Amino acid sequence: MLRPLAPLALSLALATPALAVVELNVGINLRGDVQIVTTPYGCGAEEPLTVRYINAQPNFFAIIPIEGRDVVFVNVISASGAKYVSGQYEWWNKGTDATLHDVTEGLDAAPVLTCAENVQTP
Repeated sequence: MLRPLAPLALSLALATPALAVVELNVGINLRGDVQIVTTPYGCGAEEPLTVRYINAQPNFFAIIPIEGRDVVFVNVISASGAKYVSGQYEWWNKGTDATLHDVTEGLDAAPVLTCAENVQTP
């Protein structure tokens, strides 16, 4: 009775290590005027944060390090400021202030991070 399942079990055992590490590079052909802006933020008692903004009309992205990984956010319509989303996260910046929300914590939850741009004055 177990013999028919043996090949399936062996196949799964061999496939599992291959699924353990996956790396994917996605290329996006950005035409026209492309601007990449690197913005450092101070986030109170938390580690400083450096966000890379990629502005290439009509595509606008923010690459934000979260828990040691670069996470790609896309710009969405907002009433005021710039709002970027990725999975459960929402990054909202207006002027020199920015907040990171985990929307799974509820719409009225406090931000995960509250940051201010580190403005360099000459």
